[in-house]
Amino acid sequence: MAANDAFRSIDELELAHQRVLIRVDFDVPLDENGQVANDRKLRAALPTLFKALKDGARVVLATHLGAEGDPTPSLVPVAERLAELLGQEVYLPDECVGDAARKVVSDLREGQLCLLENLRFESGETQNDESFARKLLGLCDVYVGEAFGCAHLTQASLVTLPRLAKERAIGYRFKAELANLSRVTQGTQKPFVGILGGAKLSKAQPMLEAMMSRCSCILVGGGVASTLLAARGVDMKDSAVEKDQLALARNVLTRARNYNIDLVLPVDVMVGRDARASEAQGVSVGSIPDGSGAFDIGPRTLDAYRARLGDAKLALWRGALGVCENPVFAGGTHGLQHALAEAAAFGIVTGDSVSDATTSELESKIGFVSTGGVASLVFIEGKKLPGASALSG
Repeated sequence: MAANDAFRSIDELELAHQRVLIRVDFDVPLDENGQVANDRKLRAALPTLFKALKDGARVVLATHLGAEGDPTPSLVPVAERLAELLGQEVYLPDECVGDAARKVVSDLREGQLCLLENLRFESGETQNDESFARKLLGLCDVYVGEAFGCAHLTQASLVTLPRLAKERAIGYRFKAELANLSRVTQGTQKPFVGILGGAKLSKAQPMLEAMMSRCSCILVGGGVASTLLAARGVDMKDSAVEKDQLALARNVLTRARNYNIDLVLPVDVMVGRDARASEAQGVSVGSIPDGSGAFDIGPRTLDAYRARLGDAKLALWRGALGVCENPVFAGGTHGLQHALAEAAAFGIVTGDSVSDATTSELESKIGFVSTGGVASLVFIEGKKLPGASALSG
C-alpha cells in the first residue's frame, strides 16, 4: 500500500466556489426506532467537512447505508444527526442522482452542504458501473476520499469516480488511518503487543496471523480464547467454543510454540449460565461449573495482561475480550481499555466491538481508534485497497 506521500491532501486543493463531493463512510448502526445508534463515523469526518465548509466549498456528501441484499434504508436519520453535529442544515434530496439531486446541488451556496440519498438505491454503485460514476461526476468539480472504511470495496463512487475526477485528494480521517495503521505494517516499534478478542477464531484468524508475524506477544480473550483453551484440552463447559475449528486452534498453538510466539491465554474467567446472565462469578480456567460458560476474562488475567502492556511501545487491539454488550461481562474489555490508556504504548484499536465501546476521553489517551473496520484488517494484512489505489497519484 502506498504511503501518505502518494496522496494529495485536502489542504492542497482550492475548494472555494467548488462543488466538492466528499465520499464519506456513514454506514452507521440504527436503533430499533430507526435513529443513529452510534455516530462515531460521523464525528470522525467532521474535521474534513468543517475544512471544506470554511473554505467556501459547496459540499456534496455521498455514502451507502445498510448491507447489500437487505432492505435499503433512507439516510434521513443520518442527515438529522449530522445537522446536529455540524450546527447547520443538511439538505437531502430523495435520490443520489437524477433531477432532484442536480437541483439540490445547483442550489447550494458556498458553505452549504447536502447529503445525497443512499448510494445503495442504485445498483450501478455496487456493480462499479462507469455510467453511474459519471452521473455522480456531473455533481462535482472536486473529489475527496474520506471513506477509508470502504476502501476494500470496488464500487463506483470509491474507484471509478475518483479516477474520472480532474481533482482528487484524501480527507483528514483517511490520512490519519493510513498514517496510524502504517505503524503496524512497518513494525519498527518494539516491543509490539497484540490484543485479540472476538467471538470466533475462524473470523479472527486473519488478524491472528498478522499479529503472529509481527508481535512480541498476543493477549487473547473472548470466544477466540475459549476455542484455543479447548484445543489445549481444557473443559470449557458451555462456553462459546467453535468445535469445528479445534484442528485450526491446535495448529495455531503448535506454530506459536515452535516459533516462540508468546500466545497468552486467560488463567481465570468470568462465568454465567449464558451470555445474557445478570450475575457472573470468577473462577480459574479448568474450574468452570457445569451448566455455565466463560464470557469474559477474569481479574487475575486482566492484571497479567495489564502487566504485559507495561513495557510495550506499540499495541494493536481487535475484538472484545468478553460479551461487553452485557455489563457483567464487560469488565475485561473496559479494564484493558483503561490499562492501554494509562500505558506508555501507542495503542491502535480496530474492529467495531472495541472501537464503539471506546469513549472519546479514552480515545485521546489510547492513541488511535480506527473506524476502518474490514478495510483496516485488509491494510494490516498488506493487501491492496482498491479505494485507496484510486486516490493515489
